[in-house]
Amino acid sequence: MKSKNPHDSGAEPITLAVDKARAKANHMSSEILDMISIRDGKVTEGGAGVSLCDEDPDHLYRMRHSWSIYGVAPDKLEAGFQRLRKSLPQNGWNVVEYGHDTSQNKNLELTADSDKEPFSVNTSLHITGSSGTKQPMIQVRVVSGCFRAPKGTDLDKEY
Repeated sequence: MKSKNPHDSGAEPITLAVDKARAKANHMSSEILDMISIRDGKVTEGGAGVSLCDEDPDHLYRMRHSWSIYGVAPDKLEAGFQRLRKSLPQNGWNVVEYGHDTSQNKNLELTADSDKEPFSVNTSLHITGSSGTKQPMIQVRVVSGCFRAPKGTDLDKEY
């Protein structure tokens, strides 16, 4: 995912407890779901997880939260995807990429960075080709910039 996130451009990562970063990631995902506004769809379970940042895996981590909406007709998914595209800039997100991906299915894809928090979102609409025929869905991936774990945090014990 492309990102112009300030925490990925050499700025010093802020120190934040993992549980607080997880809560932020889950909150961002919830806001994205609200913007998509598909009430009768199914949403995959689970919450945000930790992955280590290559620059300093003993002290720096990022949050990742991947989920999808499915179980509704492709036209409803497309309408929800377009609502998200329109709503993101109105809710403090900068759309940095929009268009079809390079897959055989030519899925529509959107990437945006938050103006308020060190988070990016990448979404893709799967309603065409073999993936859209098998299981039409909107896939969402919310990713943070790197945070610094508070002193004494063992990132190997976080998930």
